[in-house]
Order: sequence, then C-alpha cells, then structure tokens
Amino acid sequence: MKLLLSDNQLHLRFAPLTLTRPLAALRCGLYTNAERWQQLLPSAEIGFETEAYLQSKFPHNNGIWINAQVIPNRQLARSVSQLKTGEKLYVNEVLVAQNGAGQDKIEYPDSNIIILENRWDLYLKNAAVLKSDFSLACDNRKSQVLSASNRLIGPADHLFIEEGARIEGAILNTHEGPIYVGKNAEIMEGAMLRGPLAIMEGAVVKMGAKIYGATTIGPECRIGGEVSNSVFLGYANKGHDGFMGNALIGEWCNLGADTNCSNLKNNYGKVNTYSYETQQQVPTNELFMGLTLGDHSKSAINVQFNTASVVGVCSNVFCTHFPPKFVASFQWVSDEGNEKYDLDKAIEAATAMMTRRNVAFSPEDRQIFEFLAKN
Repeated sequence: MKLLLSDNQLHLRFAPLTLTRPLAALRCGLYTNAERWQQLLPSAEIGFETEAYLQSKFPHNNGIWINAQVIPNRQLARSVSQLKTGEKLYVNEVLVAQNGAGQDKIEYPDSNIIILENRWDLYLKNAAVLKSDFSLACDNRKSQVLSASNRLIGPADHLFIEEGARIEGAILNTHEGPIYVGKNAEIMEGAMLRGPLAIMEGAVVKMGAKIYGATTIGPECRIGGEVSNSVFLGYANKGHDGFMGNALIGEWCNLGADTNCSNLKNNYGKVNTYSYETQQQVPTNELFMGLTLGDHSKSAINVQFNTASVVGVCSNVFCTHFPPKFVASFQWVSDEGNEKYDLDKAIEAATAMMTRRNVAFSPEDRQIFEFLAKN
C-alpha cells in the first residue's frame, strides 16, 4: 500500500516550520504524521504532496491521498486501508482520504478526530495528541524500571521509559498526563517534569530544568531552564536558563543562555502574529502564544522575544533590545539593523552543527537553502 500525505495546499499556513518540510513531517505529540502512519500501517510506503522545491527530499508517490492535517489513530488507519477505488473518506465535511478518482463519499463515524488547522494548533492540541500517541507507543509493552533515586508522583502506568534511557534524581508528575522517555534519552538530576510530556530518542533534559506539559522534546534536543506547553521538533538546543512557553521550535536551532520568550501580552489581550499566507500580522483568538523559530535559526545570550514572535529559517538574532516580531529567513538581526546572511556561510554553519550530531547536510538540504535564500 502507498500513502500520499498531502499539505492540502496549506504549506504557508504552518510556515516557517514548513519552509523546510511538508506538513506531514511536523512533530506533534510523540510523532510526525509520517511516522504515525508508518506506525499504524507498517507495510505502507509513505510519499508526500508538497511544494516543488521540497520534493527531492520528500518524494511524491501515487498512493491513497491523505490529508496531513489529520492526526490518525488505529480506527482511522483501518478505515483508510479498507477504502475501495473511487471512495472518499470524510470527517465532519473535511476530506481525510481519497483512493483514486471518484465521488463515493463515506462519513467516518468518529467526529473527535484531531485536525491541525493553524500553526499554533501544534501546541494547543499537543496534550490530546500526546495522550493518544502514548497509548499507541506503549500498549502491550513493558517500561524500564524507574531508578529509586527519582520521585514519581501520580500513576506509574502513565510513565514509560524506553531501553537505554537514563533518569536519576528527578521528580516526575503523571497526574495530568503521561510521560514518555525515549530510547537513550537522559534526564539529569534535579529536573522537574509534569505530563503530558514526550522526551524523544537521544534527547537530554539538563540539571534543574522545569518542564511543564503539554510539551514535546524531539530527538536529540538539549533542553534546560523553564519550558511550558511547547514543541521542539528535534535537534535543537535550549541548554541554559530562560523561559519558553507556547513555543514552536524547528530543527537545528540554538537558543543562547538566558534567552526569554514572552507568551502573554501585558494587557492580557488576544495576540496578533505574522502569517506567511497573508504576509502581514493577523489577529488570532489566542491569549497565549510564544516564539515560533524556523530551522537553523539562533539567538544570542540574553535575547528577549516579544509575544507571538516569528523567525524564519537560518536567521541569527543577537540584539540587546526587543527584536522585530517578524524576522525573515537568512537575516542577521543586531542593534544596528538587519543584514542578509550569506548563503555559503549559512551552509557552512549548518554543516558544522549537523556534523556534531552525525547528520549529513545533504544535496537536498542545499537545494532547499538555495531556494529559500532567493525567495
């Protein structure tokens, strides 16, 4: 079986995170949707319907069309696998899947399917997705034993520890939701963790960190300080003190020591944030919204981000005052203003950072950088 996970023409709605990946490769809960479909239908071949400049890294196939906004579960995956040619599967008038051309409409019986409609749904709906993914990942499996040096508050069956994970001297609270600790992850002494929370493979939570749910710490991240209701896609560093709440952090980002990110306006008003669809600030109905940081972007020590700030891909922010609420891709932002980040130097820095985690900067990555630097 082949599955074609489609951006559903919403590529820019989830930017800047989708400037370097399709919608199906965004992490929410434990998994990306590509990983989730592979978990649910292990024999499936996954393809992507996305922007042309991304297709060399995320190739297309001619499989069953899947709306990548939709978070699948076992029952939905079963319904998709049973679709006959010409059938379309809907949830509350939203097209979820389509097997070839045709008009045979099937209404999926469960109206509680989670659908990502906006960029900020990645953190708003993360608690529900985490709980669903925890069940998917841990059912009929046995957790590693939590060391006696730790303190567990809450149900023991809401904690799952994968093989090779190390946890010593930490406090873990599962009353509000499960905590999943991935293979070879490390939680250092003094860390305080509240579920729902996912710490994925190879990630490290530093000494004394305070992590509130619902938070996802993607593979190979290094996280310290205070974090609340945020999603780190993977391979990002926030290794030092500083607050981050209701934030979305791309891959290969680095946040300097004592970087702080506001997630609430002083007047308690609803926030505006930059939209790549309209290329302007747009109103939202949200009270809490922190930083969104595109892949390979970085901040210097003591940077203070305003509420609902958005930074594109491969930009560096190192000013002593509040930076602009929107920073485009490939920018250096200082007290003196903005200047363009040289493409060759950006590639050199990205290659160096990725090499430290034994990941190659591929020709496909270069193609994406070249496209974004020109557009």
